[in-house]
Amino acid sequence: MKNRQLGRRDFLVGLTGLAAAAASRSTSAASVPTWMYVGSFTGEGRGHGEGLSVFHRGSESDRWQRVQLLTDLADPSFVIVDSQKRCLYAVHGDGTQATAYRIDPANGRVSVLNQQPTGGRNGVHLAIDATGRVLVMVNYATGTVAVLPINQDGSLGSRSDLATLSGALGPHRSQQETSHPHHCPFDPAGRLVIVPDKGLDKVFVFRVDAARGALVPATPPAVATRAGAGPRHAGFHPTRPFAYVINELDSTITVYAFDAENGALAPRQVHTTLPSSYTGNNTGAEIAVAPSGRFVYGSNRGHDSIAIFAVDQSTGVLTSVGWEPTQGKTPRFFGLDPTGTHLYAANQSSDTVVIFRVNQTTGKLSPTGETIDVKSPVTIAFR
Repeated sequence: MKNRQLGRRDFLVGLTGLAAAAASRSTSAASVPTWMYVGSFTGEGRGHGEGLSVFHRGSESDRWQRVQLLTDLADPSFVIVDSQKRCLYAVHGDGTQATAYRIDPANGRVSVLNQQPTGGRNGVHLAIDATGRVLVMVNYATGTVAVLPINQDGSLGSRSDLATLSGALGPHRSQQETSHPHHCPFDPAGRLVIVPDKGLDKVFVFRVDAARGALVPATPPAVATRAGAGPRHAGFHPTRPFAYVINELDSTITVYAFDAENGALAPRQVHTTLPSSYTGNNTGAEIAVAPSGRFVYGSNRGHDSIAIFAVDQSTGVLTSVGWEPTQGKTPRFFGLDPTGTHLYAANQSSDTVVIFRVNQTTGKLSPTGETIDVKSPVTIAFR
């Protein structure tokens, strides 16, 4: 009984920490971004992008202008900016390396710092822990999660850990032939990562030991999804103990209760991302939770839309608000800017990034009229 009480106390303390951390981030992230970094697919058979694009605007009322294009590295397919805004990191399509770039604070342009092997192939996502000491990334093609230390100058150190994911394969004959981890976001406290595995129909959870650069499986280490769901990407409520996973293969979102103490996930709801009138093919792609925690967004490839959901703050469950067409094809990625006032939809197959205004009361989206031409865009990071 004593241990149970201690666990409960620690859990409540953890929730308080989550709320404080989220509030701090919300305050610090309130500035409007003036730099935008867009990754693309450049490799044959993947896309026809030109490379890593850097865009700038003087203020929110200005239009984005491209000021730099880096073409020397293939498939800069997922990019993030560190919390200090001094470095950008990328993984590379079918490649086997991660790249660190230095950001010039005066003009926002980037230059390569170094590269490190990731221990696998086809990196699709990366994330940085709360201390800023380690980068975690997933290798889609080889079913692994890697940890790379971040040096004081922002460059990447040699890989310090590599976890291989295992389990029974899902039933889809062509999309679930092996483990396919697709995402590794940190929880709001920056200590735990959840890894949706499309091939194994599981969502894995790891605690990240930043001091050792090691991955420690949570207890339990994973939760199973519906057979054939194909979990792909995940997002956390900023202040409440809820996590949301978009499932690629069956076009649904699963709502989980999230235990911040041990990382356990308990499913509460499965909600379709599609209107009942839609009869075509579709796959789910990206998911994002509004900074307010009031809304969840998910992208549909096929229906080519952003699905909008309202969040019940007591239970975490979702209610459909509607759908907004992305004005293009295959929205593989979309992102909310740091203020949460605008959503940027990257239409991979029609070579555009379309900007929408977010209604803070209803969650609904409305086009701003600004469309950015970028070939095969697949990720966006702001500064």
